[in-house]
Amino acid sequence: MTSFRQTTDTKRSASQALQKSSSLRRNMGIALASLLFIGTGIFLSQQAHAQNYPNRPVKIIVPFATGGPADNYARFMAQRLQENLGQSFVVDNKPGAGSVIGTDLAAKAAADGYTLLLMSNTQTVNETLIPNKPYGLMKDFVGVAPINYSDLVLVVNPTKGMNTLADVIRVAKAEPGKLNYASSGPGTPYHMAGELFKSMAKIDMVHVPYKGSSGARTDVLGGQVDMMFDAVTTMTEQVKAGKVKAVGTSGKARSDVLSDVPTLNEAGVAGYEATIWLGLMAPKGTPKAIVDKLNETVSKIASQQDVKQLWAKQGAAPLVMNPVTFDKYLQDDIAKWSGVIKSANIKLD
Repeated sequence: MTSFRQTTDTKRSASQALQKSSSLRRNMGIALASLLFIGTGIFLSQQAHAQNYPNRPVKIIVPFATGGPADNYARFMAQRLQENLGQSFVVDNKPGAGSVIGTDLAAKAAADGYTLLLMSNTQTVNETLIPNKPYGLMKDFVGVAPINYSDLVLVVNPTKGMNTLADVIRVAKAEPGKLNYASSGPGTPYHMAGELFKSMAKIDMVHVPYKGSSGARTDVLGGQVDMMFDAVTTMTEQVKAGKVKAVGTSGKARSDVLSDVPTLNEAGVAGYEATIWLGLMAPKGTPKAIVDKLNETVSKIASQQDVKQLWAKQGAAPLVMNPVTFDKYLQDDIAKWSGVIKSANIKLD
């Protein structure tokens, strides 16, 4: 009798366990189906949003002054984006604090695709050079697409009596701190190129920061400042007009637009290399579908033959990457300049 009751209890327990297991599987199935439904809904919603994007003007915040390469290429890209996407792309210059002011404004904007940031390696440098910023580049932004890159050229006012890179190094070593160089502000490629030059050539020069490259360029042309590193895209015309003396370019090979000017590596600073590159970022949380659409459009523009030919004449070359590759490029550039800044002990003036 006892054995029969035990068998019955065992069967009842097994049946109850089976029912619980079936109920649990059913509930899990419902939950997974719900999550899949929600996820699919979100994806479809984002896709629909991207298809309609943009349906109003898009602002491109440029955290640099007017007249420099960042501003010039932002306006070029804004015009081409407008032609391709059928809405206005408006450039809004917000210079100051080595790009921190404008970048912070972009970081605080709505993540809806209607505010973009025109950035350069200034921002990747600032991750190390300015640690107490009100934003973190990779924390508060997502990479959209790179645009292009170009070499820099070290130019000297012709009244200073220095015609070669050897002349600059000789004067700097003979009278440490006598020479000065302009830049468009702390952390900008022009500043970092100068600091890298100082470190590798083992010389001392005084950094004179400006709020933008136009002011720096004007004072070098006028002789108020001895020299500066500037993008070949904006300084080549002045070099060819004899208004400044080019003593070296910053790339691995000679610039096609200044082919008679040696690289700094050739002229005596072995291993020297520095460039300026530009790209677009958006506030973190911007829908992936919109980021992908912008990336596809920017990449298409940069790959067009007429654009490549125009940029080549200016001394620039296109950069084309998908968002994932661009993200790694940004991370690698942050790490690269972090190493340079720390090893050279570069600090803000």
